[in-house]
Amino acid sequence: MKNMIGRLFVLGAGACVALLAGCGQSQSTTDSTTTSIDKAPFGKAPDGQAVFVYTLKNAKGAEARIMTYGGVVLSLKMPDKSGKFDDVVLGCEKLTDYTETPPPYFGALIGRYGNRIGKAQFTLDGKTYQLAGNDHGNTLHGGKKGFDKVVWTATDKKTDAGPSLVLNYVSKDGEEGFPGTLNVTATYTLTDKNELQIDFTATTDKDTVVNLTHHGYFNLAGKGDILGHILTIPADSITPVDAGLIPLGTLQSVDGTPFDFRKPTAIGAHINDDNAQLKLGPGYDHNWVINKKAGELSLMAHVSEPTTGRVMEVWSTEPGLQFYTGNFLDGTIKGKGGTAYQKHSAFCMEPQHFPDSPNKPQFPSTELKPGETYKNTIIYRFSVQ
Repeated sequence: MKNMIGRLFVLGAGACVALLAGCGQSQSTTDSTTTSIDKAPFGKAPDGQAVFVYTLKNAKGAEARIMTYGGVVLSLKMPDKSGKFDDVVLGCEKLTDYTETPPPYFGALIGRYGNRIGKAQFTLDGKTYQLAGNDHGNTLHGGKKGFDKVVWTATDKKTDAGPSLVLNYVSKDGEEGFPGTLNVTATYTLTDKNELQIDFTATTDKDTVVNLTHHGYFNLAGKGDILGHILTIPADSITPVDAGLIPLGTLQSVDGTPFDFRKPTAIGAHINDDNAQLKLGPGYDHNWVINKKAGELSLMAHVSEPTTGRVMEVWSTEPGLQFYTGNFLDGTIKGKGGTAYQKHSAFCMEPQHFPDSPNKPQFPSTELKPGETYKNTIIYRFSVQ
């Protein structure tokens, strides 16, 4: 099974482009195609660093607002079948909403290691590394201060595909317990095809592990729950988990289970079925093993919302897809316009390598060595039907 999908370091589509230096004051650049990039101050992070928000607009009127704290996508406006634009991601209104009582990774860039590492440790090159146990004794999404809680350096640029925001962060050797200084770049591009594309690259000066992803919370209706959204995932199996949501190290067929989304199925159709794995979520919070060749840019999921006609496709070079249905939202988080986000008010599609891969040699490797370049592309493609 180790060679089932192959190693991590493959060339993703849409490699990062050369950058133009950004300036510290609010600015706007516009051309005849009406694409634009605006930059504005958004407050200061807990360590005093200035935080900015960039607004990307494409030629079709779609808009993405992204802040440099955590690389968070604050809002993403896409049209419905009548041409009406709505925000299709959950989020909060102020920087302090993210720094003082952080929501669960709303719209953030995730690293060094997306998802969970069991018992908050792993062994590499004969040495055991102890990480932060921030999730019931396990490490979740990089630890106590993952990439979602740091300020990224930003530059912006117009490209032939659409406006881009290039974010960079250097994670020092030993940060959150991980070995090696990791130099990470994440490029957001809002294409004129109504795609939000994210291209990751990373290099290291010491053997390490890395698994980067994006943690958007999507609701294609812009309100209500997502149980009526229609989902397709081209996967024959999942990686089943234990009570701590750590993979057992095996694959489990989706045949005859609530995890079979190979044909279009409402997200809520089987979410309350009597299934042992489903109860651990509680709900969907599992990794699907996508039917694909190693490293190819492939369709990971297709989601449609019947009332608005909005469609979102997820494409990626990654081997797995973590599908999560907002099971732990309970109304305590107040979002945009004072909205209290309830259970199942959004879903997450996180293309990534499998959880706990550093402790599961039978899974595709997440090791990165000096001289190698980690590459990963994620595309959220929007349309209507």
